[in-house]
Amino acid sequence: MLTAIVLPLSLAVMMFGVGTSLELADFKRVFIYPKAVAVGIMGQILLLPLLGYVFATQFGLPPELAVGVMVIVACAGGATSNMIVYLARGDVALSITLTAINSVITVITIPLVVNYALNHFMGASVETELPVGITSIKLFVITLVPVITGMLVRYYFSSFAIRIEKPMNKLVTVLFVMIVIGVFYEARGPLVDYIASVGPVTYFLNLSAMILGFAVAWLFRLSEQQSSTVSIEVGIQNSATGIFVASTLLSNPEIAIVPVIYALAMNINIGLFLLVRHWYSPKGVLATR
Repeated sequence: MLTAIVLPLSLAVMMFGVGTSLELADFKRVFIYPKAVAVGIMGQILLLPLLGYVFATQFGLPPELAVGVMVIVACAGGATSNMIVYLARGDVALSITLTAINSVITVITIPLVVNYALNHFMGASVETELPVGITSIKLFVITLVPVITGMLVRYYFSSFAIRIEKPMNKLVTVLFVMIVIGVFYEARGPLVDYIASVGPVTYFLNLSAMILGFAVAWLFRLSEQQSSTVSIEVGIQNSATGIFVASTLLSNPEIAIVPVIYALAMNINIGLFLLVRHWYSPKGVLATR
């Protein structure tokens, strides 16, 4: 009950926070450096789901947990990725652009990827599939409407948007912690088994996603800053959206446990990534390739 009430609210607040950090210029940057944006979108929308499918099929996961893996890789990155890119001395403008564009695209791609996973791993019937149209509308209302609202607030009341940024971040953190506790409580029986089975999978999935994102960007001759940004954007997923899809749209707490565990694994790898970046990268703007 707590998760059902808090989760949509938390996700809406998070996406509103994303919106208050966006401007129309962020969408226009696709014309400024189209190659970097295209590589980032390809990594997020195409390569990551393919990588998730490999991990979901090759590690002997139970059907629900395999679906959970596909749910989390179908989600876009969240506002967290923008902060991580800033700390890693990456290209923050590119990160914000990718967050904005991928958030729009995944409204359509999430139900497609999740329905494929339901059919492939669980043999789902038509009744248990996510209706693409209705699901896209729900995701639009709970994600893009708050983003658009946040952008309007940023445009018309920029000083207010800046003033509420820190309190908003604290509120989102509290709400997300409540969601995690709620999901863990619902799965409290076999929780240890879940962590043992899907924990290593999510950890190495996230690590592989970040490495693959960096490698693809480097092959396309993006700068080191841009390559690091793509790496983060491909690896960082909006776990709140994944939990929302699993808990609210699919009403399956077992599937929902995967985005939670992925979030924990993701934070471990991000910490290691930041250490490596600060250890080996010079301060200031990094040289391009």
